[in-house]
Amino acid sequence: MADLDVEVERGGSRALVRVIGDLDKLTAPLLKESLTELFAEGRMDVVVDASLLDFCDSSGLWALVEHQRRVAAHAGSLSLVGVHGVLQRVLEVTGLKAAFDGVALAEL
Repeated sequence: MADLDVEVERGGSRALVRVIGDLDKLTAPLLKESLTELFAEGRMDVVVDASLLDFCDSSGLWALVEHQRRVAAHAGSLSLVGVHGVLQRVLEVTGLKAAFDGVALAEL
């Protein structure tokens, strides 16, 4: 069974979201719930730290893209940091890297 931990740090209108483990069809709802809660709180500038993300499938990617669209419609932003592995490859192959306000690759 896939496992995902979502840790959130709040500050003003901003938030840092750490995703740890596997972001897939089974766990994407957990991330979506956290992002929706932040949006409801008025936190429109979100940074997602993917440095401890082991796996990300299309469901996980869609949860991120969906939130990017939501905050962008309210002059907010969603950036990804620590991007590596499968997520890095999918963002590059699909061209979705450009959909986010920033994508910082993990330093090796």
